[in-house]
Amino acid sequence: MAITKTHPIKSTLKAAIDYICNPAKTDGKLLVSSFGCTAETADIEFEWTRCHAIDKGTNLGRHLIQAFAPGEVSPEEAHEIGMELAKEILGGKYEFVLTTHIDKGHIHNHLLWNAVSFADYKHYHSNKRSYHYIRRTSDRICKEHGLSVIIPGKEKGKSYIEHRATQAGTSYKAKLKATIDRLISASADFEDFLLRLQMEGYEIKRGKYVSCRASDQERFTRLKTLGVDYTEEAITSRIAGASRPSRKPKQRDDRIRLLMDIQSKQGAGLRHWAKLQNLKQAAKTMNFTTEHGIDSYGELESKLAVLTDRRDSVLASIKETERRIAELTLIAKYSAAYRKCRPIYDRYKQSGDKEKFLRGHESEIIMFEAAARELKRLGAVPLPSMDRVQAELAELTARKNTLYADYSEVKRQIREYETIRQNLDILVPACREREQQKHQQIE
Repeated sequence: MAITKTHPIKSTLKAAIDYICNPAKTDGKLLVSSFGCTAETADIEFEWTRCHAIDKGTNLGRHLIQAFAPGEVSPEEAHEIGMELAKEILGGKYEFVLTTHIDKGHIHNHLLWNAVSFADYKHYHSNKRSYHYIRRTSDRICKEHGLSVIIPGKEKGKSYIEHRATQAGTSYKAKLKATIDRLISASADFEDFLLRLQMEGYEIKRGKYVSCRASDQERFTRLKTLGVDYTEEAITSRIAGASRPSRKPKQRDDRIRLLMDIQSKQGAGLRHWAKLQNLKQAAKTMNFTTEHGIDSYGELESKLAVLTDRRDSVLASIKETERRIAELTLIAKYSAAYRKCRPIYDRYKQSGDKEKFLRGHESEIIMFEAAARELKRLGAVPLPSMDRVQAELAELTARKNTLYADYSEVKRQIREYETIRQNLDILVPACREREQQKHQQIE
């Protein structure tokens, strides 16, 4: 199990980095890693990236804490999980420092990343969607490592207060929806509808979205938050005579689904429905084997094995492509810094008073030395042409998009074949049992 929480760094970036890298908390800095920077110069490298951004945002960085249950994970595995999480959620576009603290009763990771990407100089957008993505990714990685995860309940789409208010019949949203439903049939168009809504005592606020507020309501309610039937487009369409979007017939689903356990269904009606559904899925299963030329169970297993090998091969290609993209992005970053800071560094080396010169150009000199060190580590000496780097990046990005499309398709096929296999595991023994019963009756 890992619990995650995140907050912005607005003014204490250096202090935050020093805190998470504390040797007493990180086993003498053995549990400190970084990407796109070094932990010792991360604040300077973060600022170097920020100075190139047009829209810097208001934050210097983001700080994520990933905490594990006591005794469930070793420090090394926790650090590995943190690195997998950082690489996936940041996509190789943001400098980050990752540390694992072992000084408390529970092991926990600290991930601190730049608020601006060094790949495209766009700032990181933190919101509910991005945090839910972080949480889902963390849970999945923990599962892959055999750790427990928190399984949240089904989302109700309402706060507890709103849910209780709806039950009591006092919900502002429930009343507004009832009023809208009543006014739609009497309105000539959307403007007429808003006028009638005002006559009902609602205050209207126009902007990117239309919002309403009852006389005794504290905050405005956006129409689009009421559901698909109450967006501006849906209301306009309903006034014109169209049906509610939520009541439109669903598209036909031709997917093959798993057979259900009829005996587990309560009630004769439900068992009859499950039997009819199973007959449909059984027909789809047999049609699939005929259409795909599958004459035996072994042949099905063979085709599934081929698909699995293909999936693994495509996934390996994706990882290698992403690794090279991340490497080239780093080379582009450090090459630009090297070229820009080289004249200042040359002047520093030729200066008669190096200490005085350093005081005025410390960040540029540190950045140059970091760039030179990283370029040597990446094998980018002599400096590559930026045009060539950008061309290769564009080619690799296009290749990655193609590979992801192939990966999604082969995963869909594997799911389909696995469903067929599980259905046949039920159907074939059942057919054999019926044949045996038939022969016994004949005898």
